Amino acid sequence: MDYLAFVEQQITQLRQTIGDGLAINALSGGVDSAVVTVLGHRAVGQRLKTVFIDNALMRDGEPERVEQAFAEMGIPVERIDARAQFLGALAGLTDPEEKRQAITDTFYKGVFGDLVRQTGARFLLHGTILTDIEETIAGIKRQHNILAQLGIDPEKAYGYQVLEPLATLRKDGVREVAKVLDMPPSLCRRIPFPGPALATRIVGEVTEERLATVRAATAVVEEELADSGAFQYLAVLLNDCATGIRDGKREFGQIIVVRCIDSVDARIATAVEVPWEKLHRICRRITSIPGVNRCLYDLTPKPPATVEYV
Repeated sequence: MDYLAFVEQQITQLRQTIGDGLAINALSGGVDSAVVTVLGHRAVGQRLKTVFIDNALMRDGEPERVEQAFAEMGIPVERIDARAQFLGALAGLTDPEEKRQAITDTFYKGVFGDLVRQTGARFLLHGTILTDIEETIAGIKRQHNILAQLGIDPEKAYGYQVLEPLATLRKDGVREVAKVLDMPPSLCRRIPFPGPALATRIVGEVTEERLATVRAATAVVEEELADSGAFQYLAVLLNDCATGIRDGKREFGQIIVVRCIDSVDARIATAVEVPWEKLHRICRRITSIPGVNRCLYDLTPKPPATVEYV
């Protein structure tokens, strides 16, 4: 594919579609939403309002890192504090699809509905990619950003039109577009991170306490595996507990699973053979997190597994 021609085509199309109207987009910091943000600003400049929704589900320091990266590119980002709304919507839910639906509804009907009314925006720019669409339509896993492809008319349901300039690309193609847009390597090469964020890495109910645990484990995994060259690496908090020993006493502790995969576009993936020394160090650090006494390494390829757990 000629990615330069693709970029020029998408910028022209966005400019024509949005016209003299206002558009809005939510920036998560992932490569998909980052590329859409830059495309949108190249197309319509300040008529695209970019927001970062703080949903309480992000990694440690993520809002600050994202704001700084885009400030350096001259793109203003407004942070919206929606932590209470998302945690409230997720309270008591354990079913994976119910959790994803709660995040979708809170995002589109609540937080974004309010922003659209406040700004008068008529368009929402989305970082939807082809793999998101395929997995949702196939019933493998509902992606929170899939609407029209499921028969949901966002204009009728939420009051705005959704534009998806990356919907024909997979992850490797999005990274090529990022290079054409001359985006910094920290964004071009950023490992995938799901829209529902750490909620996809907690099996069972999402609470502030459980988020703190998986957030701490995520920091360990990302620090230790940053030099692995892997496509993606992550930590997952299971819903089960295991008997253990801490300070000579019985402990019923939580279980963290570490996943590290190689892939090109996330359609298929294989586990990385991480050196034992590295795995032992990760295990020691993760089992030092309060309340965690088991650390497992996931060898399952995709398929039969998906990359994320929820």
